[in-house]
Amino acid sequence: MTTRLPRTVRSDARDNRARILNAAHAVFGEEGLGAPMREVARHAGVGPATLYRHFPTKQALIAEAFAEQRRACHAAVRDALADSDPWHGFRSLVERICELHAHSRGFADAFMTAFPGTVDFAADREQTLHAVGELARRAQEIGLLRPAFVVDDLVLVLMAHQGVQDAPSAARVTASRRFAAYVIEAFRAAPRTGAPAPLPPAPRLQLTHSPSTP
Repeated sequence: MTTRLPRTVRSDARDNRARILNAAHAVFGEEGLGAPMREVARHAGVGPATLYRHFPTKQALIAEAFAEQRRACHAAVRDALADSDPWHGFRSLVERICELHAHSRGFADAFMTAFPGTVDFAADREQTLHAVGELARRAQEIGLLRPAFVVDDLVLVLMAHQGVQDAPSAARVTASRRFAAYVIEAFRAAPRTGAPAPLPPAPRLQLTHSPSTP
């Protein structure tokens, strides 16, 4: 019994930690970073004390819950910078960042806002924007990106892209891909020769009315 009990405790602790992370990923992903910790605990099926024992702060939970998205963002930056075609690298980075944000409201919130204590996300944001600046310089040198483009333009795009989160969950990624395609065409320095490339499919969206609207 003395040798089996610690193993059982460790196994239970691992299971609780995994459930908390899965719950945080789901709750913050759908509701954003404003979702309360008690909602994460409820979704995970654990008490608040158990949640705080594993993650003493909300910032620590957010950082670990979105570790996979952070790795995907780093990979997108690396791949884009390594691309021998600067315009393709620039396009692919814009597309992949938009899609990552479309998949998770919480990750988009963490990436775009100065959430207290989430220093890692601030570093991710700066690394990504630095890469965009370098890719933009390369694409401008070969005449494919508008000369007036500045990194703040991507920030503006991502701010507008956050509206995609208001679409039904099934349509968000489709909407994001079409949005990114239109944006990239707007960034192009000159109209493409020949027939334009087909756009990604249009999402099925419906405008909603506030309760006070007749």
